[in-house]
Amino acid sequence: MPARAPRSPFRVVLRPPAASDARAFVAAVRASERLHGAWVAPPSSPAAFRAWLRRLERDRGTRSASFLAVRADDGSLAGALNFSEIVRGAFQSAYLGYYALAPNAGHGYMTEALALALDAAFGGLRLHRIEVNVQPSNARSVALVERVGFVREGYSRRYVKIAGRWRDHLRYAMLSEDWPRARRALLAGPAFAR
Repeated sequence: MPARAPRSPFRVVLRPPAASDARAFVAAVRASERLHGAWVAPPSSPAAFRAWLRRLERDRGTRSASFLAVRADDGSLAGALNFSEIVRGAFQSAYLGYYALAPNAGHGYMTEALALALDAAFGGLRLHRIEVNVQPSNARSVALVERVGFVREGYSRRYVKIAGRWRDHLRYAMLSEDWPRARRALLAGPAFAR
């Protein structure tokens, strides 16, 4: 009897966004308006989605890398993740932004997506440091990055202008040498106990 491939602990997969995602993406963003609040403003119209894809294509591989998190069982959108401001040379670093999409928010898919994104960052993208900045009032996002193993490094006052206001952020980071240990702990923890 042939050996059975081990079952993946992940219920999501990451893939680059494509023009064919426009309708589902815009619908999911519109359904997620209450969830996103003042924390993020993703493309919410077909024209904005097309402009976002053009920016991603222009910067792909040099300054950014973007992914959609899709459920492995039915392909529905669970979220979006974007590595931006990739700096090479002595830094090998990037910022990571992300957001969940309704109706798949709150089911652990972004925990899995963040883990897969870090695998990509420290694997194929060959980065050393990933920084995430989260508004202090965004309790779900703070819990997400802490669950995945990011280390809080500081507090940035009036850091980013979102929805017309300068907003404070908590600054977190993950280093390539810390990820293997954090990944093992995450996979052994309650987020993956199914």
